[in-house]
Amino acid sequence: MVSGATIRRNFRRTRVTTACAVCLFALAAIFISAEWWRQRAEQQLENKAAETLAVQAEALSGILDKYRLLPPLLSREKSVVALFDDMGADTSDAARQKAIEIAGMSGAKEVAFLYPDGRVLATAGGLFSENAEEHRKLLEAVRQGRLGRQAISLDSEQRAYAFAFGVRKDSKLIGAIAVYVDFDPVEATWSLSTNPIFVTDQTGTVFLTNRPLWRLRPLSDLMADAAAPDHYLVGGNVLHSDLTRHLPLLDWQLHVLSDERPLVTAAWIGGIIAGLVSLLFGAVAFIVVQRREAQLLRMRRDRASALRLERLVRERTKALSETNISLSREIDERRLTEEQLRKTQAELVQATKLAALGQMSAALSHEFNQPLAAIRTYSDNAHRFLERGKTDNVSDNLTRISGLVDRMARLSRSLLSFSRKPGTAIKPVPLAPVLDEALMLVRPRAKKAGVALETEIHGGPYYVLGGQIRLSQVFVNLINNAVDALAGQENGKVLITVGAQGDGVIVRVEDNGPGIPEDQRGSVFEPFFTTKDVGAGIGIGLSIASSIVRDFGGTIELEEAAGGGACFSVCLRAADASDIAAE
Repeated sequence: MVSGATIRRNFRRTRVTTACAVCLFALAAIFISAEWWRQRAEQQLENKAAETLAVQAEALSGILDKYRLLPPLLSREKSVVALFDDMGADTSDAARQKAIEIAGMSGAKEVAFLYPDGRVLATAGGLFSENAEEHRKLLEAVRQGRLGRQAISLDSEQRAYAFAFGVRKDSKLIGAIAVYVDFDPVEATWSLSTNPIFVTDQTGTVFLTNRPLWRLRPLSDLMADAAAPDHYLVGGNVLHSDLTRHLPLLDWQLHVLSDERPLVTAAWIGGIIAGLVSLLFGAVAFIVVQRREAQLLRMRRDRASALRLERLVRERTKALSETNISLSREIDERRLTEEQLRKTQAELVQATKLAALGQMSAALSHEFNQPLAAIRTYSDNAHRFLERGKTDNVSDNLTRISGLVDRMARLSRSLLSFSRKPGTAIKPVPLAPVLDEALMLVRPRAKKAGVALETEIHGGPYYVLGGQIRLSQVFVNLINNAVDALAGQENGKVLITVGAQGDGVIVRVEDNGPGIPEDQRGSVFEPFFTTKDVGAGIGIGLSIASSIVRDFGGTIELEEAAGGGACFSVCLRAADASDIAAE
């Protein structure tokens, strides 16, 4: 068997190897995860920037298309052509009013009327009236019969895009009309974006942008300017070639820049997540190794303990075998004793019932003798009436005889049922027939003792869980005890009341006798306890009644009677409607 020191030494090497493997795995996982997260963030930034680029390109083209057709349309207006016919001062004022009107209605930044030689007839605001070089390029396209177009910027940072078209009369160029597009609304819209957006012209100069400090500056200077206030082009942002769109109509380049800091953040997040996962994996690996080591050490200790126990078992096996044989004999003896005890208890219950029948035999013989004597009398009278021909009286006597025979039959059936050994099944039982049978059995004895039996049933009919014969035995015992307590007493009365109480049914057997002393009430349900004279009873009636009621899931209690006597309260479980229907 391997020693504990060898196991610990082997697992120390295993822990070192596991630590190295986990470190290598963590480094690889951190690198791969950081790169994957960075690429994923870069793709998202490029997609967002490309979407912004497409939207802003369409918006810029839409604004320029709005004003591109305005000069050709105005050049055909007679009122505009008439402005170049008259060279007077009034014409200049009228042209200026016309320019102001066109600028106000179209939303253009400036509207100018020019002569073919470049002189300015009138402008709406006078913003670009001195820009002769720009006008020269526009007029050169106009003289060629084309739509002139030109980006215009001044030292005052006034910027616009001009569209110009010639005004002709009889195919002769007499002037030109120029419309200047305002880009301030475009830049205002771009300022809502967090990404830098700008347009460069053919010379690489930033013409439009949402960063005011970049306006009219060469892009190459911005890329090399490390001291720029906005660090978008210096480390903070990356200009991607695929995030630039060429505007062929204007020969401009539209750019959208993306901040690279989210890429760094995404890489850090990916690396941290991979590191945490690797740390968790390493912790799990160390726990597994630790548990395996503890398991092997525990198995070794268990094996050693098992060997020691094996020796002890061999030493004590013989003694335990002898003890087991002795215990088996004792168990068999106790089992036989318990079976004999149960048989004795059953026989004692049956003997108690037969004893109760013996006590009632004198009264029951009187109950049978009276109907038999009456039957003899009615029979003799019937013979005499037949001899005299009085058949009506004979029929009446026969009816009375039949009623007496039925009464004796009912009493006989009750006696047979009560004397029979009861079953143990518990089922729904109607309570009223059980009480009627018990009263039929005890009424002759009560009548002989001069005790009145009264019954009060509140509500009903009631069905309880139990057995009919055993329930009858309970009430026979209780009523017989009450009759015995009232023997020799005038105006003795036993009151049986039935009513509902919660989910059960309660039956009270109450007498107006002397009652049970206070110091003896706690022992009335004990076997062989009795308050009767010697030879009058053996004291197991109440014990048997209590045992039967408990078997039915009910309770029996001794209560204080209103008249000072004894009152036994029997609470039984009420049967459900489904159980009653099934029965």
